[in-house]
Amino acid sequence: MSKERDLFITEVALRDGSHAIAHQYTVDQVVSIAKALGEANVPYIEVSHGDGLGGSSLQYGLSRTNEMELIEAAVSVAGDSKIAVLILPGIGTVKELKQAASLGAKMARVATHVTEADVSAQHLQTAKELGLETVGFLMMAHMAPVEKLVEQAKLMESYGADTVYIVDSAGALLPDQVRERVHALRQSLTVNVGFHGHNNLSLAMANTMAAIEAGAKRIDGSIRCLGAGAGNTQTEVLVAVLEKLGIRTGIDLYKIMDVAEEIVAPILTTPQEITRDNLVLGYAGVYSSFLLHAQRAAKRFQLDSRDILMELGQRKVVGGQEDMIVDIAAEQARRKSQAAVN
Repeated sequence: MSKERDLFITEVALRDGSHAIAHQYTVDQVVSIAKALGEANVPYIEVSHGDGLGGSSLQYGLSRTNEMELIEAAVSVAGDSKIAVLILPGIGTVKELKQAASLGAKMARVATHVTEADVSAQHLQTAKELGLETVGFLMMAHMAPVEKLVEQAKLMESYGADTVYIVDSAGALLPDQVRERVHALRQSLTVNVGFHGHNNLSLAMANTMAAIEAGAKRIDGSIRCLGAGAGNTQTEVLVAVLEKLGIRTGIDLYKIMDVAEEIVAPILTTPQEITRDNLVLGYAGVYSSFLLHAQRAAKRFQLDSRDILMELGQRKVVGGQEDMIVDIAAEQARRKSQAAVN
């Protein structure tokens, strides 16, 4: 198969997919997946805690295995594939970024809320100094008007981002909205534009195709849909669709299918499908990684998890505010108890 590429796919199952399995990846699992992805000629493989470097904590979820061990293991078997890491300023620090680079990571994806690009300056500049490929990741992109998105993307470009991503963290965007946003960034930036989708409204593939049609050259996918919420754009399906369109990814279609079927599928405790909770994530515009936290809170307080998610959406809670999930659940439980008494 030709290794020429018209666009570059980053496989995110070993980072975004960490949310779906409560951050329980083992070294053996990461080795088997990263090795097989490398053999399938996937250009970039993202590896870290679901909430990025330094994310292992009581608030975000404790990792079973130190992420630096996972990064080192992935680097050792990935062949020509480059290992990427995600870092959220305020969670991960420059220290973790330097450690990841020393272990062989080649790309740093610096993620902020869509209106807070200014906090990415130090991390992007440090990544550039370390010789890493740099990506600015504007999360929850549905929460800002196009003009604001462009403004924030320009900031990331000025800090040294080689690519700026529109990140549909909630899976809330519609194809026309994606097309409009990508077009606006393509008109305003000199660097590459990327797109990262979630499938909570069953639109990840449609949104990704809209992004590509509008000029996005960097695209994220998760094999077997292994990502937060209902998962991301399904990598093996995306590769097949792009081949039908004559768009070269350089990825071996049969091999990526085999990775999905034989290696990743057995790891999934439950299939990645659009459940009622996943649907509410997209409908209410809630950060996809909040799903397991909301379900645990609902069980603890004997509530409907959809009510928690809807209120999170109404309050416009964003990544980093996971502690509010329990607070909201406790409030709802008190109201429910008082209503029962009355």
